[in-house]
Amino acid sequence: MTRKKVKLSYITKDSTRKSTFKKGKKGLLKKASELSNLCGIEAFMIIYNPYDAQLEVWPSLAGAQCVLSEIKKMLKMDQSMGMMSQVSFLKQRIEQANKQLKRQCRDNREKEITQVMFQCLAKQGSEILNMTDLSDLGLLLKQNLKDIDKKVYTLTKPSHSQSFAAAASTTMATPETMLKSGEKV
Repeated sequence: MTRKKVKLSYITKDSTRKSTFKKGKKGLLKKASELSNLCGIEAFMIIYNPYDAQLEVWPSLAGAQCVLSEIKKMLKMDQSMGMMSQVSFLKQRIEQANKQLKRQCRDNREKEITQVMFQCLAKQGSEILNMTDLSDLGLLLKQNLKDIDKKVYTLTKPSHSQSFAAAASTTMATPETMLKSGEKV
């Protein structure tokens, strides 16, 4: 028998709300007991019942006080080790976003310079480039030459067959053919 999705909203009917509270409390106590027994940890629960004036403490008031005193004995550093204030959390998120933005700007710049490189190789002119663009283009060309040298070295190793090297060289597209075909770089 499948259960339907529970709609989370305030239960307006008082008797239904009380019975739901009792069932939920029973389930929570069972889960806390299972967690404590199966994982070998000390746990306690304090339940405020709006229908009863007294607080309910599980497993007992003495057990809860024992666990609470152990928590208070912990060093402040250990207690707050995994915790973060909202300010530090937001600073961390801003730092991550800034790193991502810088990475994206670098990638965009590299793609832009690659496109300029292919245009220059297709003899569409490089007179519109400024010094920054030219230096970036030079760095990109150096990196591409290093990558090509590595590829040539790996393909000319004796362990690779000659047919593999020939197949790889026939599948490479030149910038001119890419620009003529209208393929985006």
